[in-house]
Amino acid sequence: MGLTETLERPVTSQSLDHFDVLIVGAGISGIGAAYHLQKQCPGKSFAILETQDGFGGTWKTHNYPGIRSDSDLYTFGYRFKPWIAAPIATRDQIITYLDEVIEENDIARHVHFRHRITNASWSSEEKCWMVEAAVGDSGTTRRFTTNFLWMCQGYYNHTDPYTPDWPGMADYQGQIIHPQLWPDDVDLKGKNVLVIGSGATAATLVPAIADEVEHVTMLQRTPTYFLPSSNSNELADRLRQIGMDDETVHRCVRNQINYDMNELIKRCSTEPDVVAAELKEAAMAFLPEGYDFDANFKPDYRPWQQRVAFVPDGDLFQAVAKGKASVVTDQIERFTPKGVLLKSGKELEADVIITATGFKLSVLGEIAFAVDGKPVDLADTVTWRGMMFTGMPNLLWVFGYFRASWTLRVDLLGDFVGKLLNYMDAHGASVVVPQLSAEEQQAERLPWISKENFNPGYLNRSMHLMPKRLAGDIWTHRQDYWGEKDEIPNIRLENEALAFS
Repeated sequence: MGLTETLERPVTSQSLDHFDVLIVGAGISGIGAAYHLQKQCPGKSFAILETQDGFGGTWKTHNYPGIRSDSDLYTFGYRFKPWIAAPIATRDQIITYLDEVIEENDIARHVHFRHRITNASWSSEEKCWMVEAAVGDSGTTRRFTTNFLWMCQGYYNHTDPYTPDWPGMADYQGQIIHPQLWPDDVDLKGKNVLVIGSGATAATLVPAIADEVEHVTMLQRTPTYFLPSSNSNELADRLRQIGMDDETVHRCVRNQINYDMNELIKRCSTEPDVVAAELKEAAMAFLPEGYDFDANFKPDYRPWQQRVAFVPDGDLFQAVAKGKASVVTDQIERFTPKGVLLKSGKELEADVIITATGFKLSVLGEIAFAVDGKPVDLADTVTWRGMMFTGMPNLLWVFGYFRASWTLRVDLLGDFVGKLLNYMDAHGASVVVPQLSAEEQQAERLPWISKENFNPGYLNRSMHLMPKRLAGDIWTHRQDYWGEKDEIPNIRLENEALAFS
């Protein structure tokens, strides 16, 4: 079905806007994409479609107490915009940083807020995507056509977080809150609070509310690895002391952190027990002498098989040491009118229960895709280098790193898209799509990422929705910034498994 035929379907809006590139999402990925597109392809027209009523993505969605970055801003920030504050940043600091990037690069005029894409259809006849977006609550639909679709909408559902369906939840007489849907009018002062979960969100919330509440308990099914450290960077402080400019400090510290993280990741595979012991020692520096660390903070998996959560200045452990917070490792049998009953038989009473239980994976924004009239199931595709997919022309998805800052890949793929679009212009190509060889078509299709490599709950629950991979570096998302920082810039497009036409 060609685009002309598609346009004959009745809709409430008669407008049709065309752009060379359409960026989906005005969070940290979309803003970075817009910057790189303007710098590397200044002649390209583009627009950004954003579902929410403001920019920021994750940092727009979340506003729970204490929300902060889980990665340092020297690497979570952009390559081109120096970070000059403490490495772990608050939500407000990150929003201010993004606001400066938008203003300094005149990006705001390209953003269309409250535009939720419902479907996207590729026409081989017209050689472009036709995108339909619902506009606000008006019931109207706006249509766009674009030569290239740059998916920067992130990887989780912003409106429907994950909460297990525990028995008896309706019986509980207190308030249940998910951090992703934090209400503006909640008052925790003097209350007993139960936080269910032990990931980065729980580790942020517990110390943030500990001094305000009567007591806060962190209930976990399994412990998480935490990396407590001072919220400062010795190299950054020293370079500033000797008069280095912000750009030089940012570049040097960024390289130092990435190098150190790569070394840590390698050690987590080669000597996981040693790394685990080091993390325990770092935590015990904040905990009372004799504290039973293994009972509450010793995971049953190796470090970095799930994300290691950074704890600035050991604030989580400090809250435990002061007696304002406690940790319980158990499983929920059911909710009760006063709290939760654990499988051990113990009941935890609470005035407020916070379900820091994670999120639901959102694959390509849960948009209905079609190619030449045929629906596309992303799970039937094979990923090319974790950014493009077989059978989906002129489309790239920004999916960052699990063990390094997400934004590192935003910059790498920003460079790559610029290189790709300029290459296509220079060679008179209007279409690009990854293409398997005859031999590769017969190869075993593997999950997006192996559980042995990385296995957080949100991936395990939704792996069946993700694209497949093949053995080898080309048909996989390597999750290795240290390797990709050299490989992606040196991709020779004419030698890759990309079909241009």
